[in-house]
Amino acid sequence: MEITVLASGSKGNCYHVQYADTQILIECGIPWKKIQQKLNFKTSSLNGCLVSHSHKDHGGYAKDAIKAGIDLYCHADTANELNLSGHRLKTVEPQQVTFRVGDLLIMPFELEHDVTNLGYLIVNDIGEKLVFITDSFYCRYKFVGITHLMIECNYADDILRANVDAGLIPTDLKNRLLKSHFSLENVKEFLRANDMSKVREIHLIHLSENNAHPERFKREIQELCGKPTFIAGGE
Repeated sequence: MEITVLASGSKGNCYHVQYADTQILIECGIPWKKIQQKLNFKTSSLNGCLVSHSHKDHGGYAKDAIKAGIDLYCHADTANELNLSGHRLKTVEPQQVTFRVGDLLIMPFELEHDVTNLGYLIVNDIGEKLVFITDSFYCRYKFVGITHLMIECNYADDILRANVDAGLIPTDLKNRLLKSHFSLENVKEFLRANDMSKVREIHLIHLSENNAHPERFKREIQELCGKPTFIAGGE
């Protein structure tokens, strides 16, 4: 399973996952023209697009994916909030429906955000398992045999507190982050709670521009679990 970050962060998120002849996008939060450029204008090869939730930096350009003839998978609440329709729209329910996109078997699961939000467990026929989690302050589920992990690491508690004390971050924004986004501490708790024995790579995604320290985050996660860790950059 090959993961390519097209964009990650509050300005827009989009990730490309390929296994064998199957290619999917996770998130459609940057303009479709940029996605086309980053994929060398080979978007017709995409088998589908998964969207976690309706915020613009994740699903703001989902309608363009549908117009381009790409099957788009999301929760019904997300579809309604983004005003999506058409035969390419496939609504899914967490923990109730496992669906197939090409050679990938996908199970959505519920996350904790300020709108309906889904994470995704993606499995292929050789036993690789990708877990995707973003924009959630907590994950109630545990996974066995993860081989690839894409997980939000938006901020560190101490950096956020320092920015609030310095007047750089409003208190109301701090309170929203605490109730809607995964911190470095959350990531560590998730890693300790789950089976990391088969993990090959960890991608830390959706880092805050002001409340994160990429090099520190990479170092601390690698020291904790001893697995190759990558920082997602982009838009």
